[in-house]
Amino acid sequence: MTGTPIVQFGTSRFLQAHVDLFVSEALAAGAAAGPITVVQTSGAGDRGGRLKAFADPAGFPVVIRGLDGGAVVDRTVQVTSTRRGLSTAADWAEVTRIVVEEAAFLVSNTADNGYVVDAAETVALDAAATEAPASFPGKLLALLAARWRAGRPGLVVLPCELVNRNGATLRGIVLDLARRSAAAPALVDWLAGANVWADSLVDRIVSAPLEPAGAVAEPYALWAIERTDGLTLPCTHPAIALVDDLEPPERLKLHILNLGHTVLAERWRADRLPAETTVRGMLADAAVRTHLTSLYAEEVVPAFASHGLGAAAAAYVAVTLDRFQNPFLDHRVADIAQNHAAKIERRIGAFLAWSRDAGAPPQPRLAAIAAAVPAQ
Repeated sequence: MTGTPIVQFGTSRFLQAHVDLFVSEALAAGAAAGPITVVQTSGAGDRGGRLKAFADPAGFPVVIRGLDGGAVVDRTVQVTSTRRGLSTAADWAEVTRIVVEEAAFLVSNTADNGYVVDAAETVALDAAATEAPASFPGKLLALLAARWRAGRPGLVVLPCELVNRNGATLRGIVLDLARRSAAAPALVDWLAGANVWADSLVDRIVSAPLEPAGAVAEPYALWAIERTDGLTLPCTHPAIALVDDLEPPERLKLHILNLGHTVLAERWRADRLPAETTVRGMLADAAVRTHLTSLYAEEVVPAFASHGLGAAAAAYVAVTLDRFQNPFLDHRVADIAQNHAAKIERRIGAFLAWSRDAGAPPQPRLAAIAAAVPAQ
C-alpha cells in the first residue's frame, strides 16, 4: 500500500468535494504531498460501503453544478486521491500506525459537536491503550502521543470545522485534555510547539451525497489558511488561498453571503411567502433581486471599502449572486430563517458595528432590519 501523508478525519460529502477533490487534482498536476487515508471518527458502521469506496482505485464522482460568471457549469470530476477508508472503532491500531509512520498532515471536519469533550474524559497516554478515546480531541491526543513516543516529528493539523480560529481552538482543547490526563510535561511541550495548528476557513455548498461515495457541489470553493510559522500545505490548488489574516475572508462570507441570506429571509417573513420558497425563486422576482443588489451596492460594498476591501467585496458579491441563483440548488429560505434573530445580530448587527468603526456611510435599510427584530 502506498504511504498516505494526509490523514483525514471525517467522511462527509463536504470533505469529498473539498479536500479530497483538491488533492486529487493536485496529484494529477504533481502538486500534492501524496494521497489520503480517510478515517471515520464516529459510529461503528461502514455507512453503506463508503469506507470501502474510499479504497477503490477508480475513485468516486463529484458532480459540479451551478453558475460561474453567469455561465452554467455541469461537469463530473472523478476523485482518486483516497487510498483507504478506516474506522477508529474497528481499526484503531491501524489508524495509530498510519499517523505514526506515514502522516505529515492531519485534516478534519467532524460533526457540529466534534470539539465537545466530556468534563470527565481522560485519555490513556501509554502504549498499552488499545481502544480509541471517546471524543475527537481525545482521539487526536492519543494519536499524537503515540507519534511522540515513537520519536517522530510534529505534524501540520488543518481543521476545517466551522469554528472561529479552529486551529487555535482545537490546540487549546487538546492541551487542556493532555494536562487533565496527566501527560508528561515533555509531551505537552511537544504538542504545543512541535505541531502546527493552522486556522482555516472553508466555503463551498455541497448539496447532496452520492452513494456509496461522492457528492454534488457548486462551482465556487475556498479553503483559506492563515500563514503561521512552520506551515506547509498538503497540496497547491486554485481554491486554496494562503492568507496573512483570516478576518477579510471571514468578513466577506459572513457579511455578504450570510448577510444576503438573512436579508432574503427577512423579506420572506415580511411578505409571508410560502414555506417551499427558495433563494433562487426569490431572486427570480425582479423587485427582490433589485432590492438585494442595490443593498449590496449602496450599503455593503461601501462599508468594505471603508476597511480597504472594496474591490474584494465587489468581486465576492458577483460570485455570491451566482451562488444564490444556482439552477441546480433548491435552498429553502425557511431553513435559512431558523434562529433568525440570532443570525440578524451576528450577520447584520455586527456588520453595522464594524462599519461604524471605519466611518462607513449610513446603512438605513440594514439598520431597519436590525431594529425590527429584537436581539436574543
